[in-house]
Amino acid sequence: MPDADSARATAREAIALLTAGAGFTEHRPPPSPLPPDGPLGWAGYDAARERASARTGEEESVVYGTGVVGDRACVLLSFEFGFLGGSLGRNTGDRLAAAYELALTRRLPLLALVATGGSRMQEGMVALTQLQRVAAASTRLRAAGLPQIAVVRDPTTGGGWATVGAGADVVLALPGAQVGFAGSRVRPPDADPYAYSAEGQFAAGQVDAVVPADELAATVTQWLRALGPHEDLPAAPVPRALPTAGAGTGSTAGAGTRSTAGVGTEAGAGTRSAAGTGSAAGGGAVAPLPGTGREAVARARDPRRPRAEAYLADYFAVRLPLHGDRSGATDPGLLCGLGLRADGQPVAYVAQCGTPTRPAGYRAAARTIRLADRLGVPVLTLVDTPGAANDAEAERAGAGAAIADTFAAIAAARVPVTTLVIGEGGSGGALALAAPDNTHVTVDSYFSVIAPELAAAILKRPPSETGATADQLRLRPQDLVDLGFALSIVG
Repeated sequence: MPDADSARATAREAIALLTAGAGFTEHRPPPSPLPPDGPLGWAGYDAARERASARTGEEESVVYGTGVVGDRACVLLSFEFGFLGGSLGRNTGDRLAAAYELALTRRLPLLALVATGGSRMQEGMVALTQLQRVAAASTRLRAAGLPQIAVVRDPTTGGGWATVGAGADVVLALPGAQVGFAGSRVRPPDADPYAYSAEGQFAAGQVDAVVPADELAATVTQWLRALGPHEDLPAAPVPRALPTAGAGTGSTAGAGTRSTAGVGTEAGAGTRSAAGTGSAAGGGAVAPLPGTGREAVARARDPRRPRAEAYLADYFAVRLPLHGDRSGATDPGLLCGLGLRADGQPVAYVAQCGTPTRPAGYRAAARTIRLADRLGVPVLTLVDTPGAANDAEAERAGAGAAIADTFAAIAAARVPVTTLVIGEGGSGGALALAAPDNTHVTVDSYFSVIAPELAAAILKRPPSETGATADQLRLRPQDLVDLGFALSIVG
């Protein structure tokens, strides 16, 4: 077993770090001898390969096979950086393609432990075109609904990063690893080294998590449980209501989902009429419905109201964040990822945190929804935003296109999507994350085509008429059920 802090573990040490006592069964592709000194006849290439083999004990720069991580079977491939810098040649491509095919045939997830300097220059274009083989193999695996996880070690650069690494569904990185398309000898001399580090790539939204080596096996195990493959998973349950701090509205224990007709949709659920009467199962009083539009808006904006973080913590036993939009940006006001509930059911989540959602947030949301859809994992969205970010920077970052892509991801999803509006439902920036036929609302929420203050301003009404405008917009939770937008009120 390697030292957990070792950044330059061998290929087999990296495998052992994850499989531990569960073992690993190596596979090899059929032999495919190269011509003397390789396809280019590069003088000394055969001798360099022999030295690399003697030094590492490996025949090539990749080892692959089947193994068990935690309690999950998978196909593992691991790069041996000591073999010519973990570079990709034709025989490396044979092994990579065979690893992806093995995962496809056995319907297993693929776990790649990457440490490479890129394509092998001694094989020229023959080496470079192996990237196309890897991309094609990855695409076939993706189309089959099988997940791919990459753990990027030190270093992961060049074409290996741009295919096996960055092309995975989930990218985890070891602390301090050099990660980037440009290797250390080919980047500009004045380049910021942080941009080429695991931590820099995480900050730029290109890596989902930086995981210490001694936590890697447990983290990967949870990801394998969440990603599957799965079959016929049920829809994500509607989260239970959480009380507003200091509001004195009673316990939520046993409270469930109520329609304005007063019929509970969960066993043990409380009932509520449109007038706001009723009680939660277990005897605790429930929060009353807002009497006016102004009150609904005020309650949704109350800083004591529970936010996405509280709902997610209550809903999931384990959360595995997906970080960033893969286009160089992040939005801290939108949380994405996959989680495991107490019964082990995986659910993907996209949660707004009460701030204007930025283009990076919408792109991350669309990425999460599409990943869940491809893997057959149900989706939960928590809506809470005054609206999409509307500053000049957001426009330059493609706000309109990002929102459109999120609408499209929801519309195209084949897996069930469940939405709970937990606060502000600010126009299209909120609607982009709402399931058209499975949206629920809390008593502390509203949803509106436009904020009442802005509506009054557009209509040239004085501020004193903002409340009346809010009433006209019919944005209260009970209005949303009456209008057919929401299925039920939770609370």
